[in-house]
Amino acid sequence: MTRGFAAFVAHPDDDAFGITGTVALHADDPEFRFTLVLATSGEAGMISDPSLATRATLGAVREQEDRDAWSAVGRPPDRHEFLRYPDGGLEGVPFEEIVERFAGILRDERPEVVATFGPEGVTGHIDHVTVGRAASEAFDRVRAEGGSALLRLLHQCIPQSRLTRFNDALVAEGAQPMARTQPVHGRGVDDALVAVVVDTAPVWRTKLAALLDHRTQANDVRQIPEELRQEFLSLEAYVQAWPEREPNAPLLRDVFEGLDRVG
Repeated sequence: MTRGFAAFVAHPDDDAFGITGTVALHADDPEFRFTLVLATSGEAGMISDPSLATRATLGAVREQEDRDAWSAVGRPPDRHEFLRYPDGGLEGVPFEEIVERFAGILRDERPEVVATFGPEGVTGHIDHVTVGRAASEAFDRVRAEGGSALLRLLHQCIPQSRLTRFNDALVAEGAQPMARTQPVHGRGVDDALVAVVVDTAPVWRTKLAALLDHRTQANDVRQIPEELRQEFLSLEAYVQAWPEREPNAPLLRDVFEGLDRVG
């Protein structure tokens, strides 16, 4: 039985931060099928070194960085879609158009698990929020049509307790903490909402390698003190958006855990 996992993100490197460890832990599973959809090519992002890209070439460069990062993981997506909507401009794209693009992929793939952003968008970036809304709507729409799979919808998140610990550690190292008042800084969610916590410590170096392959954006990860990188990269967490989680249900340790009891 194929175990399908589909992720919908906004920019190249969103996937590296959010789901690399989850995928890497399934790299040797012959039943695992991985679909990755990126709404934009990140052409409005930073250029950490002018020798790497120009403003005109950055989108194409970042697409290749994303492919290279998954090669570093050793488990490239079975389906890797770049929809090439405008970076920073997803709010200006008709929402129904995005939903139907996403829904068409879900109809094709019928994955068991879909992951995307929640209402806080992990960092508050409006493209993240828009992708999360659209992917969640697409999931609900296709599930309501009937058919196979679409058993679980997950929203990537940072548990608030973890964000607090990490910020305290940043301050102790003399670095600036992440703050909700700053753009594209981490937004925590109430720990009580977290349903899935994946221990990615066994593959944290793989995740770091993938992040560093996003060379035009590498300043993001290089700003994390080396002493804290393992801590930062050793966990991936998700809110379960569907089905509704029972109060006080035990934490799941894998995105597929318990699905033989669902549906």
